[in-house]
Amino acid sequence: MNEEELVQRAAEERAAIVAKYKHGRKPGAQINPWEDPSLQIYHVLDRYGFIHDPNNKHFSDEKIAESAGPGEVKVEMERVKKWVKMLKQWDSMVGTEKLRRRVFKGIPNSLRGQAWSRMLNLSNIREQQQGKYQEMRELAWKWSPDIRQIDLDVNRTYRDHIMFRERYNLKQQELFNVLGAYSMYNLEIGYCQGMSQIAALLLMYLDEEDAFWALSELVSDKKYNMHGFFIPGFPKLLRYQEHHDKIMQKFLPKLKKHLDKNGVDTGIYTLKWFFQCFLDRIPFKLTLRVWDVYLLLGERILTAMAYNLLKLHRRKLISLGMDDILQFLQVHLEKKFEVEDDVAMENLARCLEELRKSKLDYAGPPPPHELPSRAFGMFKEPTFEQKVGRRSMEFSSTEKAARENVVLRRETAAAAAMVESPTQELAQPNGHVSRHSHDEAALPGTSTRVVETKIRIVYWVKSYENVNNSFS
Repeated sequence: MNEEELVQRAAEERAAIVAKYKHGRKPGAQINPWEDPSLQIYHVLDRYGFIHDPNNKHFSDEKIAESAGPGEVKVEMERVKKWVKMLKQWDSMVGTEKLRRRVFKGIPNSLRGQAWSRMLNLSNIREQQQGKYQEMRELAWKWSPDIRQIDLDVNRTYRDHIMFRERYNLKQQELFNVLGAYSMYNLEIGYCQGMSQIAALLLMYLDEEDAFWALSELVSDKKYNMHGFFIPGFPKLLRYQEHHDKIMQKFLPKLKKHLDKNGVDTGIYTLKWFFQCFLDRIPFKLTLRVWDVYLLLGERILTAMAYNLLKLHRRKLISLGMDDILQFLQVHLEKKFEVEDDVAMENLARCLEELRKSKLDYAGPPPPHELPSRAFGMFKEPTFEQKVGRRSMEFSSTEKAARENVVLRRETAAAAAMVESPTQELAQPNGHVSRHSHDEAALPGTSTRVVETKIRIVYWVKSYENVNNSFS
């Protein structure tokens, strides 16, 4: 197949995908049975729109508890009154301690969209950029080289949420449009799979165009600077992981040593913490409150919440081995956080202040290579490789270098931890010597330790190579 035929095939595939989203769920829609999840009468819908099946082995009691009790309803109604008044006087509230305090206490869910819109200054942006979103959306329908991947990810983003569960429904159409339009608006990033859940979260509280501009602000505004997370090599992720290690070394050295000895590198458990501000890593109700303060205060919240999370659960983590640590951080905490939301948020405020006093609340300004270098919204016809959906070699080589850097860092930390906590040799009744350490692993150099080290490296490398797919 020659180049012209490859481009034609890619264009036809893109046009077919776009046509399905434009048609939606109207009569005649071609939707395979497996694409629509079933909704049984015994499913439970929580107050945030998530569907739960009590018979499912992953059923979470904590998620079902995300329904407001009488006391919580009363408190929230009082907050609604205060927030309605505050939203009317927003300009005078910006930057005040009162606003900060009330955001930490939690924005009423019914007013969250309005508050987020104010924090991101969306009305002014829309006014200044009239027609630009529609232009980018139409360009995406015709040219975006990421349409195929976006289509795949739309169909697996928050499928347990009532807004996104039906194939080609209104919210899936909006998610497809927002991601496609942004892939043309910011050509340096295009589309990265970690963006789909962020855009879907925004669409739960904002309309389609507002969600697009909200995503744009998160990526490019100096308060959030997410651009460095999504460009080739993920430089901001690596920089934030190194900063997180500094915080751990200063404030949680015992826990850090334990994680290092068990081969649990920062790169394994912080992917979603930093890429997506803790989406799918803590209960959704708590995630929303973290996002409230993230949108208000910016990127400092990422490092402070990471420290807060480990500090709250340090005793439990020190009692666990490698596999259980990962299970606890990546699965268990989302289902059962074991700390009240108010306590977690109060502790987050204290952690932020603690880091500020030690000058560790900020990982520093982004270096030039993390910032956008091209103007946004300037259309450029895709290259042949982009038209047919080929990945650039530049991206692959950058990822490889970053991956090697982190693997080296993990092994250095593990070796240091083993040197500081040498294995004890205990004589057995038969005269042989058995080696025991805190993680029950042999010393470096023994066959057992070598095997374990290789397994852990492969585990991390696989996680890093599939960093985009891990968001699905």
